[in-house]
Amino acid sequence: MGRAYEVRKASIQKTGAAKAKLYSMYAREIYQAAKNGGVELESNPMLKRLVERAKKEQVPSDIINRAIDKVNSGVDESYQSVRYELFGPGGSTVLVDCLTDNVNRSVSNIRAVLNKTNSKMGVSGSVAFNYDNICIVSFAGLTTEQVMDSLIEKNIDVIDIIEDDLITVYGNPQDLFQIKEAILSINPKIEFETDEITMVPKDTITLTGEDKENFDKLTTMLEEIDDVKNIYHNVEV
Repeated sequence: MGRAYEVRKASIQKTGAAKAKLYSMYAREIYQAAKNGGVELESNPMLKRLVERAKKEQVPSDIINRAIDKVNSGVDESYQSVRYELFGPGGSTVLVDCLTDNVNRSVSNIRAVLNKTNSKMGVSGSVAFNYDNICIVSFAGLTTEQVMDSLIEKNIDVIDIIEDDLITVYGNPQDLFQIKEAILSINPKIEFETDEITMVPKDTITLTGEDKENFDKLTTMLEEIDDVKNIYHNVEV
């Protein structure tokens, strides 16, 4: 796998919306994680990870706390994770992850964007098979040998480990927490530069001219939809 994943990782575009949308999405995710797994961070790894990421992205503490307190106060909201698979201009493909309380609203908003950008909706599985679902963990302060020894000791298989300015571990999505724990067992003070589950295209393409203009318009308009959480695509940027 090697450096190919570094190149593909650079092609991933995730939502770069305004702070208000970022805060709102974290509030939804944190609420849903707390509702599903409990409000205690140490007994709910998903909630703990979301809170850590939110703080890293400078989400105010009161937004984090209010989202958790909504569960404690008995507020009953329901958000659904939905993935849409799109065929964009010039042979591009796009995966759009939404977290929504109204699926009809989400799909209606996305279809409106597709109609304006020479794009169309695919059926489930028509795009996703061209992407690898992986977790990525990167950090500094250890050697590759130390990391490998810890992973082997804890019987964790990974896809690849690359050492550059940072050490980057690529693994299976379900192993994210175990990989982090293995690294922290060497040095509990390690801070993770990257800590995510993502979709990486197996192959990428380059767009030019009108196709590139339409693709840029597509991703920009998708980012403006409140329910859109992540966008992944196969276009070199």
